[in-house]
Amino acid sequence: MAELLLPPLFALLLWWTSTGVLLLLVRAPRRTYVWSMGAMGVLLVAALYGAQWVSHYARSPGDAYLAIVFGVSVWAWHELSYLMGFLTGPRKTACPPGAAPLKRFRLAIGTTLYHELAVIACGLSLVLLTWGQPNRVALWVYLVLWVMRWSAKLNMFLGVRNFNEEWFPEHLHFLVSYLQRRRFNWLFPWSVTISSVIAGMILVRAVGAEDVFTRSASALVFAMLLLAIVEHWMLMLPLRSAVLWKWFTESEVDRRARRAAGVPLAVGSGSKP
Repeated sequence: MAELLLPPLFALLLWWTSTGVLLLLVRAPRRTYVWSMGAMGVLLVAALYGAQWVSHYARSPGDAYLAIVFGVSVWAWHELSYLMGFLTGPRKTACPPGAAPLKRFRLAIGTTLYHELAVIACGLSLVLLTWGQPNRVALWVYLVLWVMRWSAKLNMFLGVRNFNEEWFPEHLHFLVSYLQRRRFNWLFPWSVTISSVIAGMILVRAVGAEDVFTRSASALVFAMLLLAIVEHWMLMLPLRSAVLWKWFTESEVDRRARRAAGVPLAVGSGSKP
């Protein structure tokens, strides 16, 4: 039973912490960006090596836990390089007012093209590094994050109720012009339905697995996919999801001011409705 209960808790902690650390680094002064990316570059190399190394081992739950850490670390490098503006796309200006949907989509691709190519390159690297090995959790988690992030981006392009506009650093704030606020879009039900079916299939595999590694590995991948589905729902529901990472995004000066005013630290502005 522990192989089914502990992995989701571990995945939740890893998801929350890694997202918070990325937000903290991005909101730091820009003079720190080079050092942050240098450290993340070392982490990327170590994570790729670690994913290849641990792929040979599929004996215990620990092997699955290590693999998911390596997979998330590879993905974190892409997120940070994009949010810090090091690896984005050839277009770095806002969408022209009144642009037709197809033109807006084409221009939007230009804002993230280099990032997407790098994501594909790292995905192919993980495929090659773990090819034919029994532990490919790092690859599966990376693919979950990749596909679900594409789905989230498409949903935001078509229109969602919430996206955390305040999370965009100043140098990327022009990206907001490519997004829309709508109560619903046609892609959303397909995104959550298909991903939920796949999550259910992974959960069935986890419950029915005979060895502890497969149970833990499947439970970890299921948990990461479930969290991505929850993030999709956060885009549409009138919830202030940003409050989950308020501790990372709020400065110490803001915290002191809120304490002085008697406002609980857990309350934040979140996403605009």
